[in-house]
Amino acid sequence: MRLALFTDALADRPLGDVLEWLASEAPSLREVELGTGGYSPAPHCDRASLAQLDDHGYRLAALNVSGNPLEREDHDAALRDTIRLAGELGVPRVVCMSGGRAELAGAGWFPGLEDETERYWTERVLPYWEATAAFARAEHDGLRLCLELEPGSAVYNVSTFERVAALGANIAVNLDPSHFFWQSIDPLEVVRRLGGRIGYAHGKDTVLDRERVALDGVIDRTAWRYATVGHGHDVDWWRSFASALGAAGYDGPVSIEYEDPTVPPEESIVESARILAAAVEVAA
Repeated sequence: MRLALFTDALADRPLGDVLEWLASEAPSLREVELGTGGYSPAPHCDRASLAQLDDHGYRLAALNVSGNPLEREDHDAALRDTIRLAGELGVPRVVCMSGGRAELAGAGWFPGLEDETERYWTERVLPYWEATAAFARAEHDGLRLCLELEPGSAVYNVSTFERVAALGANIAVNLDPSHFFWQSIDPLEVVRRLGGRIGYAHGKDTVLDRERVALDGVIDRTAWRYATVGHGHDVDWWRSFASALGAAGYDGPVSIEYEDPTVPPEESIVESARILAAAVEVAA
């Protein structure tokens, strides 16, 4: 198993500078994931930047176009452009999100909302992803669309993913444990359940404020935050994660995604790389 970096963490630097910094400060990271649109400002995706990867000895692990393609035309266009680019470059993975309307994502406790959610799935979610999976197959037969399961999207847990995954074998999951921690979903059980449908993995942690959770619950966004790897779960947990991925047959990278508001990105990347390198080494 290998390690990578989603380079949006260092969006203020040219890609060449990012690669030189990685070689010096985080040499265990030899692959990169590049943002191409959606929620990403796509700082490193121009052709001149891509040409630098080979020069610096880095592999392009994935393109990331996470966004809301179901509800935003610009995000839908970015997803399709990214699929075309993946075909041109021969990149095997596009990381994305299902999109959707947040009020219909797991929020079925109001009267009548269950029926509205089901209509949305039947009329919008399933047709969109069936067509998108077919489009991806036509552009790049070896490409996997790796959905990140984040609450707020229509596809956010195992059950919703399996419903969409039935539409095509090229629909996979980007397994990011940080989204599961705060929901009380066990990422290791998710790995064991989804197995070969895991197309990619992110390394990102979550820290819960237990006192706030006890009073306000996890739906309150201030009760938890995304964190540097190791700040919420120690190296032993990450060893278990790497071992579970290996046992499931996953042989791709674990890509560090920076979203820690309390730690500068350079410091967070180095610390995350240290923990993940130790986890991967023991798991191997």
